[in-house]
Amino acid sequence: MTRRADPRTVLLALGELLAWWAGLALLWLVFITSLSTLELAVGAGAAAVSAAAARAGRKAVCRR
Repeated sequence: MTRRADPRTVLLALGELLAWWAGLALLWLVFITSLSTLELAVGAGAAAVSAAAARAGRKAVCRR
């Protein structure tokens, strides 16, 4: 049996991930000293992984 996710739930999850990513990417930009393409790519990747971990941690604590 296939269970489809509610579109509102998916949009809320994507919005939360995007908000975490934006905040963490901005924090990365504040802390780096040189602005290069490699630094931006690493920062974007690290922010994406951290955003997923932050959302998982929040879900584990809030159990929503």
